[in-house]
Amino acid sequence: MAKRAAPEVNAGSMADIAFLLLIFFLVTTTIEKDKGLLRSLPPIDDTQVEPPIIKQKNLFTVNINRNNQLLVEEKELPIAELRQAAIDFLDNGGGTNPAGQSCDYCKGKGLEDSSDHPDKAIISMKHDRETTYEKYMEVQNELVAAYNYLREREATRLYKKYYPNSDKVFTAMLEEKEKNQYSKDEVLNERIETVKKLFPMKLSEAEPDKN
Repeated sequence: MAKRAAPEVNAGSMADIAFLLLIFFLVTTTIEKDKGLLRSLPPIDDTQVEPPIIKQKNLFTVNINRNNQLLVEEKELPIAELRQAAIDFLDNGGGTNPAGQSCDYCKGKGLEDSSDHPDKAIISMKHDRETTYEKYMEVQNELVAAYNYLREREATRLYKKYYPNSDKVFTAMLEEKEKNQYSKDEVLNERIETVKKLFPMKLSEAEPDKN
């Protein structure tokens, strides 16, 4: 009795199937975006313009020396107190903006020796070349957190009714924009810009000390 030949498996289409699967995974896979500190360099401007005069009271100086000591307004300050100190400075509302308008939404003490208006308030951060990266990022995060706190407060005041179930309205607005990044929601974008303009992030980073 003759042996039955084993059936052959037609593998000719296996390459096509593998190729189709590869295309499927490439199309459906979501690639996570790297996130970091958002900083934009100003455009190059060749025009000669006199730098604006900044009053000392509108400048909040933060310095990290080579020993990782934090100096705020030339006085040593614990890192745990930095965020509140920055909030007090930005939210002071002791004067008017360049248009002569007072900050009617500021809740600070209105001190004469602190910032006039959030539009004029500038935080100047400086570090030594021997400052550790961890300390630099820790200070940077606290300063950014001060802006975020004030923006969250104002977003809650203005737009809480649109996000009744969210404890962080401004964060929810940014997340909504991120999810719908390919569609233009003019109303949402306008609300986000409105909040940002109330407390514009004017965080200046000076060149590190060479010594």
